[in-house]
Amino acid sequence: MAIRRYEPWTLFNELSKELSRIYEGPPGTDSSSLATSDWVPAVDIREEAGHYVIDADLPGVRPDDIEISMENGMLTIKGSRQAQSQESGPDYKRTERASGVFYRRFSLPDTADAERISARSEHGVLQVTIPKQEKLQPRRVKVEG
Repeated sequence: MAIRRYEPWTLFNELSKELSRIYEGPPGTDSSSLATSDWVPAVDIREEAGHYVIDADLPGVRPDDIEISMENGMLTIKGSRQAQSQESGPDYKRTERASGVFYRRFSLPDTADAERISARSEHGVLQVTIPKQEKLQPRRVKVEG
């Protein structure tokens, strides 16, 4: 039989970590989004040769209800989705679709070109394209003698 040391705070620490994980949301979720949002849209982020692409699931959100801004290297996507109908009543058995304000922020790399960011919405998916800056070509300086 092995002797194990009893640590009374181990269970409490594990419970605390689990609760923190639950309230922080899914991996990669900005905690500031949770504090200011009624719901948080799922996103996919990918890097391609000349640009970065963010795809956000925003079903039922009109393009006019989406605001995208870029400031100090942070891209912000915010907006709202209106409730389609009354959320309670005798006809409703279950309501799972969130409505209200959403807010997501993303830190962009230094190579992002903030002046040429574009966005489009199609079939409930917002696609934000962030071009990369053109690489500066090395410049040769002639030494006069």
